[in-house]
Amino acid sequence: MSVCHSARSTWRARRFLFFVCCCLFLIFFSGVNIWVYISNGKMSSNVPADMINLRLILVSGKTKEFLFSPNDSASDIAKHVYDNWPMDWEEEQVSSPNILRLIYQGRFLHGNVTLGALKLPFGKTTVMHLVARETLPEPNSQGQRNREKTGESNCCVIL
Repeated sequence: MSVCHSARSTWRARRFLFFVCCCLFLIFFSGVNIWVYISNGKMSSNVPADMINLRLILVSGKTKEFLFSPNDSASDIAKHVYDNWPMDWEEEQVSSPNILRLIYQGRFLHGNVTLGALKLPFGKTTVMHLVARETLPEPNSQGQRNREKTGESNCCVIL
């Protein structure tokens, strides 16, 4: 056995021992069900099977989780969050729920879009961004800007 291989084995053993010690610490001192963490690869929250858990992220990076029905729309969510504004988000407090916008997969959600229409998984956590913005961008504004830059157009010429 080479010295390098022996050092690598020792490092792995130390890393494993550290992991075990951390797990034992969590089990005995924090009341966390570490076996759920190990089996799922992440902490499992108890989200009801017929609900959708939204983890909302502000521009500041602060997050908070809220439970919603699949029938709730983006407007309903904005109003609920505004009415139940978390204490630790106080610095980002907005003047009206009408300027809160949700972003999902890089796109702004219009007020009437429901969580069910997005086909979000029930009983799971979905991450969305929450921003304050007066108006939504035009649906094709990005595509229009790209065409203007490249000189493309959507017309054809018949010769």
